[in-house]
Amino acid sequence: MIDILVGTAVTGFARAVTGVRGEWQGCAPEARPRVYFANHSSMGDFILVWTVLPPALRRNTRPVAGSDYWNVNATRRFFADRVFHSVLIDRNWMTRKGDPVKQMTDALDAGASLILFPEGTRNMTEERLLPFKSGLYHLAMARPQVELVPVWLENLNRMMPKGEIFPVPLLCTVTFGAPLTISAQEDKSAFLERARAALLAAASARAAAQ
Repeated sequence: MIDILVGTAVTGFARAVTGVRGEWQGCAPEARPRVYFANHSSMGDFILVWTVLPPALRRNTRPVAGSDYWNVNATRRFFADRVFHSVLIDRNWMTRKGDPVKQMTDALDAGASLILFPEGTRNMTEERLLPFKSGLYHLAMARPQVELVPVWLENLNRMMPKGEIFPVPLLCTVTFGAPLTISAQEDKSAFLERARAALLAAASARAAAQ
């Protein structure tokens, strides 16, 4: 029960501080496993994606995050495990014992959706997107039937700059673009470039709607 109450408090706080709203421009909310992949510029990114999902979908959507950050103390572990039901990945390949792709496909096979950030780290540059890491490709190859939904986050880098503890009040939007799936013979570079273009298209759709 306490995890539900804390989750409700988290989404309420996120809405109060950012005024965040979700815009479904390329697809509609659907209760089936999906991978929501988004641009990454703030530690609050996944919380806002999670917040704007309809409650029935939110309960079954799990952010993919680094275990080195969320396992650092009991409080973070509580939020990661009990509130967000995160899929925690060991980002250090030298110490990693499990297969990150298997961790994610296990969650999809169990009926969950995922929130993923294919840039792999927060974008602190002037570029709109960093090059994508290969994880999204390997996940798509492992489960080609699963829809990959591009999600453009706007204003979060200004709301929660890296190194800051308290958010700056700003209005934020979360735009869901048109889903894509991988083609049977598509190579990694072509697929990642297409996924990157789909995410930028979601950003353009958001700009056109303003």
